[in-house]
Amino acid sequence: MLDEHVDLIDGPEVETRELAIPTELHGERLDRALAVLLPEFSRSFSQQLLSEGCVSCVQPTPRVMTKASAKVRMGERYQLILRPTPQSQAFKPENIPLDVIYEDADIRVLFKPAGLVVHPAPGNWSGTLLNGLLALDPQAVMLPRAGIVHRLDKDTSGLMIVARTRHAMDALVAMIAAREVHREYLAVAYRKWSGTPVRDIVAAIGRDYRNRLRMAVVDLERLPGKEAHTTFECLSSVEEACLVQCTLHTGRTHQIRVHMAHFGHPLVGDSLYAGPMNMGIDRQALHAFRLSFEHPITGEPLKFEAPLPEDMVNLLAGLGLKRPE
Repeated sequence: MLDEHVDLIDGPEVETRELAIPTELHGERLDRALAVLLPEFSRSFSQQLLSEGCVSCVQPTPRVMTKASAKVRMGERYQLILRPTPQSQAFKPENIPLDVIYEDADIRVLFKPAGLVVHPAPGNWSGTLLNGLLALDPQAVMLPRAGIVHRLDKDTSGLMIVARTRHAMDALVAMIAAREVHREYLAVAYRKWSGTPVRDIVAAIGRDYRNRLRMAVVDLERLPGKEAHTTFECLSSVEEACLVQCTLHTGRTHQIRVHMAHFGHPLVGDSLYAGPMNMGIDRQALHAFRLSFEHPITGEPLKFEAPLPEDMVNLLAGLGLKRPE
């Protein structure tokens, strides 16, 4: 049915294949025939190859094929140039310095700086924390997401747990779902704090129907979303801004940023939820400073703290806010 051979050209990153059209595909569209003969790839990927001039008929009449709707004939032979997509190259080790705070045979706790993406995604297929973990520990390739069990936004700094074994990973995922991993943050927000020093916000979060890049507080009777719960405590306040300690009870996307903006205190530097004002910091002023949990294997109580990074220390000083003790 399939006459195929594989050659490597231009180095190991490019592969060429030759395919023969079998009787049962005679008269089919070219993109469908390619999808059948290349079952490891999607039909849309076959269409992408055609649009990029990577498909050629070599017999009986040599020509470059670009139309997905072209009809194929039994016995025709095609040559394809297969170049790796960004997605296919994403899960590769990269020598990225990682600040490991604690490690044992089962887990690591590390400090993620602002600007480091946690997991490969469109726009950031390389240079991520995951790539660094694969280089740090080759065994991480055996774990889903290299052992990453929770995330921080790209521009949020602070502490993260990473599993080193599948047993530890499964246990940590269950602990996070059961709210047995305690995460506390420090945030600098616009405007002077008003009302009681402690505010408990329970408000569902879902995709913002007006801007799909954002999340928003939603009414679950009208829009999809999930319940979200955060406790906020004001530590210091001046006319322009306030320093707030935030405790997550759930882990929704952008939860602190959305809840703070919802009750009138968007984070300083948060261009997505507060606009372009930054007061001297070029990212949202949010730092995961405390992490506490029981070891997923031994049950030992563990607690870690990470001091504020320099950009947030400078921000507090510039605003006249007191640093947390």
